[in-house]
Amino acid sequence: MRIRALAVGGALSLALITGCSGGSSEDAAGTARESAAVKALSTGELKQRILAQGEVTGYKVNPIGEAAPSRSTIRSSDEKCRPLVYVLTGLAPATPATEIGRTVREEKKDPTDDATSLDDLADGKFESALKDSLNLDITSLDLSSYDGDGAREAVRAVSTALENCTTGFTGGASGDEQKVTKVTPTTASGSGDESVAFTATTDIDGDKGPLHAEVVRHGNTVATYFTMNIGAMMTGKTYTVPPAVIKAQSKKLG
Repeated sequence: MRIRALAVGGALSLALITGCSGGSSEDAAGTARESAAVKALSTGELKQRILAQGEVTGYKVNPIGEAAPSRSTIRSSDEKCRPLVYVLTGLAPATPATEIGRTVREEKKDPTDDATSLDDLADGKFESALKDSLNLDITSLDLSSYDGDGAREAVRAVSTALENCTTGFTGGASGDEQKVTKVTPTTASGSGDESVAFTATTDIDGDKGPLHAEVVRHGNTVATYFTMNIGAMMTGKTYTVPPAVIKAQSKKLG
């Protein structure tokens, strides 16, 4: 089974503020200058801030490396939904100045069954054992950094896409696009300066299942989480982006 990835009004607010008094206008102009002066973190700085192995109990953290899709290969049937397609392929929702990724995989306990492999199991136990072996959260974690107000704009892009793409879309890396039939906003963790979360229901050859994502802004850095659990999707069990992963990453970002 192949399963992978796949807030507006700043200008109006500024206009209202600048229309009040001389002092407010100066304050707004100063804020705008400060925002424009914000520079993105370097790749090296992001590497220091992204989760590393041993920093979240019960999970194994690995670099994504060449497995990460190139942003230029991402396709979307509806341009309004492109930020969501980016998130569901493990990328930041908007093109950043710098970006790195990790895979955070839930560690499974060793099986207690005497069988040495799935092949050794009787037919009656095989399917159950297979589903159990696949019942683990795999999270794509992306850290991205932006100049100026880019991080806020990235989060707004997700919020806007959620309003426009409730009935779904088709998208993903070229040649590996997946069909999403429904997108539903969900309750975010509340981490960082602002956060937004959603569930995307996929349809793969008639098999439907949920994928979960959350985007969190920490200053001018954005943490993007995309989680899938194939075993849970096969059995209909609920799952979500692991709170422990979000908490551990948020702690490193301060």
